[in-house]
Amino acid sequence: MKFTYFGHSCFLIETEGKSLLFDPFITGNELAKNIDINSIKADYILISHAHSDHTADVEFIARNTGAKIISSFEIVSHYQKLGFEGHPMNFGGKWNFDFGQVKMVQAMHSSSFADGSYGGAAGGFIITIEGKSIYYSGDTALFSDMELFGKMHNISWAILPIGDNFTMDTEQALMAANMLSCDQIIGVHYDTFGYIVIDHDKAKELFTSNGKELHLLNVGQWINLSTNGSAVSELSKENYMEQ
Repeated sequence: MKFTYFGHSCFLIETEGKSLLFDPFITGNELAKNIDINSIKADYILISHAHSDHTADVEFIARNTGAKIISSFEIVSHYQKLGFEGHPMNFGGKWNFDFGQVKMVQAMHSSSFADGSYGGAAGGFIITIEGKSIYYSGDTALFSDMELFGKMHNISWAILPIGDNFTMDTEQALMAANMLSCDQIIGVHYDTFGYIVIDHDKAKELFTSNGKELHLLNVGQWINLSTNGSAVSELSKENYMEQ
């Protein structure tokens, strides 16, 4: 199960012959300028909320790949009106897809499209594939229901925002990891803008000193989610980086 990071909160999970793309924001992200968006293949696009730094490339990639959109009722309805295929969900509900199960959960954040129109409520996902549960929180503040997620699911990996200002910071992400009973964390939503630049070494040390591992991937780098504990990663330049 391969996790490839495309910057900000955009990543691809490849599993069971399927590719799941999350919150596509590559065009317009200076840190991802060398990613070849045409090379990204997706069977599904999962969208946590409607903000443009999570949806900027949805239409292009969905049109280019024929991917089905998985998100809230409001977001899926928005894209269905534009001619795209989608599967609507809402908080607490789950659905078994051909790659595994997706459960949609709440997040503490706002949500609107670039034109200011209503984007439903922001959310996150707990995906169960290859016998592992992976939690992607989407953009969120810390909230106590994360402890409930940890009790209901044996979460192997948590993908959490750590950039502060718009979301949790690293200290709150550590608290979230404790509530989730999860030791392997992938940080997202940092360094893209001046508001969310972090100290990488300090962030990693905070998690390490508390018995957890924070993975901060470079754009275009991948990590193996099938491993237990520290995973080996390397650059995937041959696959996604412009030559």
